[in-house]
Amino acid sequence: MVIMALDHTRDFFSKDLAFDPSDLDKTYPALFLTRWITHFCAPVFIFLAGTGAFLSVTRGKSTKELSWFLLTRGLWLVLLELTWVRCLGWQFNFDFHFAMGIVIWAIGWSMVALSGLVFLPLRWVTTFGILMIASHNLFDYVKPESWGSLGWLWKILHSGGIIVPAEGYGFAAGYPLIPWIGVMAAGCGFGSLLLRESVERRKWLFGLGALFAGLFVLLRALNVYGDPDPWSPQRNTLYTLFSFLNCHKYPPSLLYLLMTLGPALLALAVLDRGTPRWLKPVLVFGRVPLFYYLVHLPVIHGLAVLASYLRYGEANWWFANPSEGPNAPGLRPSDYGYSLPIVYLVWLGVVLALYPVCRWFAEVKRHRRERWLSYL
Repeated sequence: MVIMALDHTRDFFSKDLAFDPSDLDKTYPALFLTRWITHFCAPVFIFLAGTGAFLSVTRGKSTKELSWFLLTRGLWLVLLELTWVRCLGWQFNFDFHFAMGIVIWAIGWSMVALSGLVFLPLRWVTTFGILMIASHNLFDYVKPESWGSLGWLWKILHSGGIIVPAEGYGFAAGYPLIPWIGVMAAGCGFGSLLLRESVERRKWLFGLGALFAGLFVLLRALNVYGDPDPWSPQRNTLYTLFSFLNCHKYPPSLLYLLMTLGPALLALAVLDRGTPRWLKPVLVFGRVPLFYYLVHLPVIHGLAVLASYLRYGEANWWFANPSEGPNAPGLRPSDYGYSLPIVYLVWLGVVLALYPVCRWFAEVKRHRRERWLSYL
């Protein structure tokens, strides 16, 4: 949750918004790594959301109750993505001529899909997830145009892109649902491993983490399957390594998911012995992840507006609704933005400022049992 806010702070404050941080012709090491480390966020969120769904059954929730909760919470997340996240997070306006379906959208629809899958035997759910993750890159060459009038559906499911439902309206399918649905399903199956005795559990965590990381290195080195963007030798060893690590995120390739989930499972195996004291404050954000997400975006966006007013006397570009999204080049002043150290300082300030708010809400959720609180 903390690392995610770094990427969003960069989206609003970096002076390097005119190009993709993974563009090896334009990026520099600190910027590339700042972007790369945040790649771990979405896969771990969605994978562990499936794990949490499984574990809720072990706490007394019936399959039918779990299905209903996943269905309603999933639809609630989709609604939040199209309203709160869009209007009060990314774009600061209520003009719905342009909207985006990004991470909360993907989590929401994955929960809707899992609400049906949970009625199947767990091994089937796990197999479904693994097969979707492993095979979806076979369809990288399928273009929306081949679907005819249903091309918009393929954009939502796999290819991504801009959908134009009517003249003057646009929707960016930023997080195609395949294979995110499979990631959550696989995470649901993974939950059963957490019920094992601690020593055996850690062996499984280390083993799976090492397997995923090893498969990533092997398949990436072969450069044959698993990612639509092959790596290639670059101007020096460091940039060649960056090319090797620069996997496709939209949609997340098989190699992207192996690269992120493998180390995440290894970290989980280490943390399974207990959270170090210096990391314990971070648990506050993990106890209220949706609340934190819904609050941190308006805070970062509002700070960007304030900084722009102080520097330029205006900030109209932070309220615009261009077809490319809130950071479209040409709307901002050409000299807008701050160096990476400033971005990091703003990020740390945002996290520290949100800590007491999240701690308060975590205490509210711990002491109260109203059903609506489970949806935040």
